Amino acid sequence: MAKIENKDIIEALKEKTILEVKELVDMMKEEFGVDPSAVAVAAAPAGATEDAGSSTKTVVLKDAGAAKIAVIKVIREITGLGLVEAKGLADNGGNIKENVSADEANEIKAKLEEAGATVELA
Repeated sequence: MAKIENKDIIEALKEKTILEVKELVDMMKEEFGVDPSAVAVAAAPAGATEDAGSSTKTVVLKDAGAAKIAVIKVIREITGLGLVEAKGLADNGGNIKENVSADEANEIKAKLEEAGATVELA
């Protein structure tokens, strides 16, 4: 079996939704008996978190608007969430995607606004 490089793992993680990453973390806890998030926090240099925050955005749904069904479809497409979870986001608002590049955040915002939602980037 070929050894997987760390950069390949990072690239694969960038394509996953928040829920998929959470499932992965839970699987790692079960498999190895450790909390990988605690290791990641301890290993990160102090200045790295500040630098990463300035280059990433969080897409926040403020209001689904009148065309809620179209917005739910877009949320499901972007996040991979099920119908109930996507409807919950459309009804209550919240973070659609966190820590994404500014370009990706703008693309997601445009898709949601085209469907009729009110969105902001944080």
